[in-house]
Amino acid sequence: MLLQIAPPSRGAVESYQRIRSTIEGLAGRINGAHAELDWVPIRYVNQGYPRDVLAGVYRAARIGLVTPLRDGMNLVAKEYIAAQDPEDPGVLILSRFAGAAEQMQDALLVNPYSAEELSDALQRALVMPLVERKTRWDAMIRNVRERDVMWWLETFRDCLERAEPPAQPDTEEDAPKLHASTA
Repeated sequence: MLLQIAPPSRGAVESYQRIRSTIEGLAGRINGAHAELDWVPIRYVNQGYPRDVLAGVYRAARIGLVTPLRDGMNLVAKEYIAAQDPEDPGVLILSRFAGAAEQMQDALLVNPYSAEELSDALQRALVMPLVERKTRWDAMIRNVRERDVMWWLETFRDCLERAEPPAQPDTEEDAPKLHASTA
């Protein structure tokens, strides 16, 4: 069973409304075709949950499927890893286009545009031996613990301190010109 938690966001944005409508329609059609009286293949929930509830959901999940098409750091991937049982961790499948992918190299990294890659990763995650799951989790939880917000702050500050100021034009004529629009 797939549990998709999709808290509403940017409800006033038309493209988000279309995406939500499409997802709800697809989930409904799949459930309509494959559901039993006591089971549905997709539990699509369009609401947010408190952090403690999400931590329990993440811990119970055998697979964390975090597949943004494009994203920043994506803390959900790190929260999933942090919530796992060290003796029986789940498997993280992560979009290579998520910012977290750079730090979570032991996840199963996928191209979210490729149904075949997603399918292969899901199959691999479902049959992954416990020893491999633990090895991957150990590396990722070390990363989560070491590369926290303070690490990020120090790294960012170091980059700022080393940054060279932009070159100044030699003359006013060399400076870029901004043209006002008359539309």
